[in-house]
Amino acid sequence: MPANLDTDLLRAFVAVAETRSFTRAADALYRTQSAVSQQIRRLEETLGCRVFARDTRGVRLTGEGETLLAYARRMLSLNDEVMANLGTGRAPQRPLRLGTPDDYAYLLLPPVLARFAASHPHQPVEVVCDNSNDLALAVEEGAYDLALITRPVMDGVAGDGIRVRREQLVWTAAPSATGLSAADPLPLAVFPEGCVCRSTTIAALAAAGRAWRPAFISDSVVAIHGAVLGGVALTPLEACTVPPGLLVLGDDCGLPPLPPVDIVLLGLDVAPPPARALGETLLAVLAA
Repeated sequence: MPANLDTDLLRAFVAVAETRSFTRAADALYRTQSAVSQQIRRLEETLGCRVFARDTRGVRLTGEGETLLAYARRMLSLNDEVMANLGTGRAPQRPLRLGTPDDYAYLLLPPVLARFAASHPHQPVEVVCDNSNDLALAVEEGAYDLALITRPVMDGVAGDGIRVRREQLVWTAAPSATGLSAADPLPLAVFPEGCVCRSTTIAALAAAGRAWRPAFISDSVVAIHGAVLGGVALTPLEACTVPPGLLVLGDDCGLPPLPPVDIVLLGLDVAPPPARALGETLLAVLAA
């Protein structure tokens, strides 16, 4: 009878192949580096060939490893789909870590998480909120599986990640406080430094010669909305994240027009199968 491939060995193989590191693969799999090395050794013994080669630049796939990677991803995807729909009594899975700014977590992610939970009912997801610059660095370091970030529009520049959608920044105010747009300096409710929308807005105000002051600062979008609804300040928001109760100011408000920004998904190209499914769900729900 033909030998069978152990899916645990394949999962370790895919983790090493996608991270190009036994250390990062071990962290992702919640195993020691020596345990992952032993799994790869057993896989190579089963197959009768080398799947990785090591040199001064690190770990790279052999020709046989490149061939195996496509098969392994398909086998693990099918395995995970079967277990998600039919499996019972399984050990808890590692939570997928998704990083996102606070406003996306509150206003964009609920339908994404609902659809993913329907297709992967046993897969926990951990959502961590932070500013886009720090999230991009965290994905690069392997701290998160995926991140949904804001990025200034860079026409002609490829950049990393997949653009989910392009959103217009708009000025928003409480319906009773639209007159704040004429205040000098302009009172703003903003996220802390590091927020792409904040820096983009400040640049637009500077180019127009408009002074501004931070009337309210918070890393919570709910608090920002509360300050604006209370008439304390105006705030710039992506059009898709304007909540009920806030008014989008028109072109005649006397404020400089704001540019669009890109919403970008990072990490999908190296994500393990469950995280890749989450990323594909996110694209299917949010892509415009």
